[in-house]
Amino acid sequence: MSSTIPPSVSVVVIAYNDAVLVGEAIASALAQGPAVAEVIAVNDASADGTGRVLDELAAVHPRLKVVHRAENSGGCGTPRNDGIAVATSPYVLFLDSDDVLPPGAVDALVRAAQEHRAPVTVGACVRRELPQYHDVPWVPGLYTPGDVIERPADRPELVRDTLCVNKLYDRSFLEKHAIRFPDGRFVYEDFVFTARVLAAEPRIAVIGELVYVWHVRRSAAQVSISLDRKDVGNWRSRIEAHRTAARIIAESSPELGRACQVKFLEYDLRMYLRELGGDPGYQAAWWALTREYLAGFDEAVIEAAGAHARWIVRVLLATEAPPADVERLTRFAAEPPRLLPPYATGPDGGPVWSEELPVGLDRLAELAVDELPVTIDAEPAGAAALRIRVRDLYGRLAAAGPQTARLSFVPRSGGEPVLGRPVELRPAADGEGWTAELPFHLTAVAAAGRRQGRRGMQAWGVQIGVECRDGSSLVTSPRPLPGLLHRRALPSSRYGVLLAQPFRTGGGSLALRLAPGAAGALSLVRSRLHRAKAGRGAQ
Repeated sequence: MSSTIPPSVSVVVIAYNDAVLVGEAIASALAQGPAVAEVIAVNDASADGTGRVLDELAAVHPRLKVVHRAENSGGCGTPRNDGIAVATSPYVLFLDSDDVLPPGAVDALVRAAQEHRAPVTVGACVRRELPQYHDVPWVPGLYTPGDVIERPADRPELVRDTLCVNKLYDRSFLEKHAIRFPDGRFVYEDFVFTARVLAAEPRIAVIGELVYVWHVRRSAAQVSISLDRKDVGNWRSRIEAHRTAARIIAESSPELGRACQVKFLEYDLRMYLRELGGDPGYQAAWWALTREYLAGFDEAVIEAAGAHARWIVRVLLATEAPPADVERLTRFAAEPPRLLPPYATGPDGGPVWSEELPVGLDRLAELAVDELPVTIDAEPAGAAALRIRVRDLYGRLAAAGPQTARLSFVPRSGGEPVLGRPVELRPAADGEGWTAELPFHLTAVAAAGRRQGRRGMQAWGVQIGVECRDGSSLVTSPRPLPGLLHRRALPSSRYGVLLAQPFRTGGGSLALRLAPGAAGALSLVRSRLHRAKAGRGAQ
């Protein structure tokens, strides 16, 4: 169906040394139809032929305008500002050279913007992990399709969405409030731009349609700025961007400013902590930089953060150097959070982080069972079962009365899970928690993956659900113990052979790769080679 919306949008595409991919981004913008009056491609002084590719495309497509910068800006903000400066349409949309706009995105955004007279219109965005094509929704649950937000201050949680690319902007609104990106080599420029937008208090229209596909290429020779965390400079840049954004927002709305700081504790801090790694030099530098920034946070902001983030902040501020159990802290920062034993108590009998660092785990008793950072350990129990141990947490789980556990396999690329049957939990012989043996049938899991369209190698997350006597429940990913992470070739009447490779995710959870048949085995080998190559490239 062709668009009935008149030409009204300038799509600003920024590109630097992206000759291979920029054509796909440009094509996705032009394919939006006549609503896109112009695509403005800003070549940030590329040295790889990107400029030539853009000029060749512009010779074929009259709607494509190319701006060549004489010097590289060092960041994404300046070329986006260049694009805004030459835009002539009522609306502006941003697109990076390695991402794409899905069909219909522009029409859906413009229609809502015009209907609600909204200076800002936001749609859905996914992070697409390549080459797996695993889509992860961006800020799921934050927006309600069809909603119209009259004032950002009415929805403080909006500070969680720091992207500029999933939104359509009224250009006159940007001009009226002189809203631009920070220039030069300013990393996380989206943070500041979004803060300036929120501070201008626009009406925001929300649509449910997918409007942006953010490609994540972790094995690329040059990864994106947000993934380039090889030294502490990236974290320093993120802190500075957040500090600037929080100040801008707070000047407009103190409530939004506090929400911005709470978001840093609950999201940014935990994300970087769970990826801290084992390099002592990096750990020490990261720890010092983080403590310096957190020291400026008001106590009220820390108190407003969720329990998991709040406890992490308390531990960070309590010691000048990373503690001996820093890996335990990174696992606690993971998603889902797991507080690994041992569990210590303070002089008053209350829960504390550890005997060496008796930081109180305040308000633990107020957490619902499904919010508890429970640890479940898993090890093999023969060829077709997991032996699990559900750890208690300062008596909180015992009070709820764990009764059954159920194993499930969840497709990491999205889809329906494969559920096992509930198995009774029994008190462990040593009194430390509860145990059970959970059977599984990997052939049935692989068959479910085939039915859902996964023909080659399949990747599954492993989850365990616990039901309690008081009606409460929790779901978490188990921690694999030694002996579990071994590849197995299983005979299968359906596939001939079924290769199974359990692995530990970046957050320390158990996951599984399945390769049914010869085609699946070849896919698994290719995947391993790809990861090995990526690992060598990151060294």
